[in-house]
Formats: sequence, structure tokens, C-alpha cells
Amino acid sequence: MAQISNATPDTPELPWANTEIQPWLLQRYPFLFIDRVLEIEPRKYIRAYKNISCNEACFQGHFPGHPIFPAVLIIEAINQAVTILGMYSLNRVAQHLEDAIYLVGMDNFRFRKPVEPGDRLDIEARIQSFRHGLSRIDTKAHVDGELVCSGIISGMMEDRSQR
Repeated sequence: MAQISNATPDTPELPWANTEIQPWLLQRYPFLFIDRVLEIEPRKYIRAYKNISCNEACFQGHFPGHPIFPAVLIIEAINQAVTILGMYSLNRVAQHLEDAIYLVGMDNFRFRKPVEPGDRLDIEARIQSFRHGLSRIDTKAHVDGELVCSGIISGMMEDRSQR
């Protein structure tokens, strides 16, 4: 896959680092789980990653002596990549709290291998359908080219200005 860039004066060239990612997400440290966006094509797909550091707060209790990155945080990282793709596809920034994309469903999620400190969690998400504010996205996460998680995420855009 070739790297696709739809850069505008407001959208920097890929890859996007932390400061370029923040306009598309409401989350901030310590709950920001995307370190880089490598590729993105509106209404089609995104490739991003999260570096799993030994300093992640979750490792204090999950599990002492055998740290494993929690499945729920893998899903959160995947969902954040999906949110970036959705907001970018709609050309809407999230920093003003006017819009939000909500996770409304998860189907067929499978976890195949533990994710540990030192791993890079590579995330791919491809839109299957995108209609009337509802989306269905096929997602995969890999570590060193090996599939660690896959599933379908459904999301919904809410326009808060209509409340």
C-alpha cells in the first residue's frame, strides 16, 4: 500500500506525531494511545501504532512480574485510530467538543497473543460501511507482523450542536 496524503495547510504531511494527532481526538495523556499515524485515506483506512512502554501505568497491577498490556486498552488504542479516521474523513476536529464519535458495538474480537512492554502495536482499520453517521470498521492489530487482535468496531457520530 502506498502512503496516501491528503494534506492541506491545516493538515501536516504524514506520518503524524502526537501534536498532529491531538486535533482529531478528545483523549489526552495519560489516555492517549496512538503515537503515530502512518497512513490515512478518508472514508477508507488508517494505519497507526502505539509503542508499549514498560512505564505504562497498567503494568503496576497487570500483572506484577509478568506484565501484559490489557485487552481493553488494546481495544481503546484501536478505537482511537478508528476515531481519527472518522473525524478526518468528516473533516471535523474534536478539540472543541462539538462532535464526538462513540463506540456503539464490537463484534468477533479475538485476542491471539499477549502484548508486552517493548512491543509496537501496529493498528490497521478499514471502513466496511459509512452511512448516516454510522460506521462499521474491520480492525487488526499486529506485533512484529504477527496478528494479536482482530474484530469489527461500530461507531456513531453525534453532532452535539444539535442538542
